[in-house]
Amino acid sequence: MVEAQSLSPRQELLLRLIVREHVETAGTVASHTLVDHYDLGVSPATVRNDMARLEDMGYLLQPHTSAGRIPTEAGFRYFVERLMTERALPRTEQRMIAHQFHQAREHIGAWLPLASSVLAKAAQAAAILTAPRTTSSLFKHVELIATHGRAVLLILVLEGGTVEQQILVLSEPLTQESLREAADRLNQVCAGLDAQQIRSHMREFAPLETDVAHIVLSILEDVKESLSDEIYYHGLAELLQMPEFAVAEDASSALVRVMEERSLLQAVLAETLTPSVGIGSIRVLIGGEGRWEELRTCSMVLARYGIANYATGTLGIVGPIRMHYGRAVSAVRFVASALGELVYDIYQPDSNSGYQPNSAHRELSDS
Repeated sequence: MVEAQSLSPRQELLLRLIVREHVETAGTVASHTLVDHYDLGVSPATVRNDMARLEDMGYLLQPHTSAGRIPTEAGFRYFVERLMTERALPRTEQRMIAHQFHQAREHIGAWLPLASSVLAKAAQAAAILTAPRTTSSLFKHVELIATHGRAVLLILVLEGGTVEQQILVLSEPLTQESLREAADRLNQVCAGLDAQQIRSHMREFAPLETDVAHIVLSILEDVKESLSDEIYYHGLAELLQMPEFAVAEDASSALVRVMEERSLLQAVLAETLTPSVGIGSIRVLIGGEGRWEELRTCSMVLARYGIANYATGTLGIVGPIRMHYGRAVSAVRFVASALGELVYDIYQPDSNSGYQPNSAHRELSDS
């Protein structure tokens, strides 16, 4: 990776314009194009000299002799970090997205695929999304229902809506009233606790409550081990039609592997969006950053969403290096905010969590 070098104001302007032209046309950009299209106030020779200097510094590349130039990965990185203007999504588009999420907010199985579809359309790229995961499986409440004889149906509801059921066989039949009292006691003590915290209360329970608590602990541990790492994605077919991938079989094959080999995506997300990355913070990967060969023809814009230290997921977009970064960052940021509010509605942490929904998005949703 080329070490960043500071550019003069005119060189920064030229780099910004070359990025803009290349993103729009997917082609090389010649000095006469810049002189003809923009009022630069300098001669074509001056523009050519500045472009040559930008090439020497590693920010531009001349694919063919006598051809124009294109930005390098370093050029795009300089643009993203110092020159990019992030423009909010149009108000009408924000309202449409907020309305779609509002309609699906009661069903997490519906809004995850919806979010990937909405993000792909808004960012004009392929979208990826993981479901929110709690830092641990948390008890919400338990019900005990007498069925027949000594058999009892145990229904355990976890924070976030997961429901688990199991048959418990008692040593002797008990009335529904006795079962209700035991369940009430467990709900009073265990609400909002994880397995380790429940374990610390075991000495407080009566024999029946202890038997039920042991089953609850087993279920909590099993759920924690089987938390889904499923990745939703949308827009791959459209992405493959872009010039970078439509005419380059190796690039398109690499892109398909990136999207379909979940282990690679999971590794990229885990290394890029570590728990220390704040909710709503944006990470931009350009060309794999020299770390992931499979991503050398791609860029990714990634973010975490949800409730910090409670329940979080990841989302982002994958596209060509020649990407509308300003729009992509805005789209990822807005959808992350919308998903954060949905997660808050579902998990509803107590006031000690310190979570507050994004005020700008809340105002938009309520207006």
